[in-house]
Amino acid sequence: MKLRGNVVNGVRLLSSVVKLNRFIAPLKDARDRDDYEKERELIAEVSAAWINDAIDIFDMKLDIKGRENIPEGPCVFIANHQGYADIPALLKALEGHATGFIAKDGFVKTPFLGPWIVRVRGLFIPTDSRDPRESLKIINEGVELIEKGFSLTIFPEGKRSWSSVMDPLKPGSFKLATKAEVPIVPITIDGTYRMFEDNGCITRGQSASITIHEPIETKGLSRHEQAELVSRVEEIIRSALPNRGFEDEE
Repeated sequence: MKLRGNVVNGVRLLSSVVKLNRFIAPLKDARDRDDYEKERELIAEVSAAWINDAIDIFDMKLDIKGRENIPEGPCVFIANHQGYADIPALLKALEGHATGFIAKDGFVKTPFLGPWIVRVRGLFIPTDSRDPRESLKIINEGVELIEKGFSLTIFPEGKRSWSSVMDPLKPGSFKLATKAEVPIVPITIDGTYRMFEDNGCITRGQSASITIHEPIETKGLSRHEQAELVSRVEEIIRSALPNRGFEDEE
């Protein structure tokens, strides 16, 4: 039954991505003309078109707090990572605002979804490269995108937690914001793991919460302040998790 449910809902989810093909030509045209404003408008539109299908497929019940904290200009959204449903949940929370994602390079081969991550200005970071210059190259590409007005989202835990327990954040991800000198917006996701990871199949009708915290300015930070940035953001994200994102010791 699990396999059948996953196949049926998986096909529905991929079919919803196929519907987005009508955006391919306009996105390419805007990118070819370096019309970044138009491209951001289209990315926001295509994201909204897909997430509303995805929300319907998952029958997600989302409690979204803090939308007023989303900056008007480019920023880096930094979130914890519980499950596959994080992306549609996050896009729903950010609806109307364009963002690309920094994803593991394995996603580039995912049918339909991989190419669309590229089309909405997402980037793929190598997961098994021993050459730090490869990761730095992606960070620099991300900084260039931010300087053109695009926002990016990254999950610095590096992997799904499959629960409300949160792993430490990796500091390399923060260079996106500090090098570009744009705000970091911490986001807490909780409950998305119940939609797949909790029992190994796509489960409809689950509830999750998204908390968008106040932006943290990175422009003009001292070296000491930059060094404390990771723990500061981690603490903010943990503050909206059960048990602050730690294992229940009882």
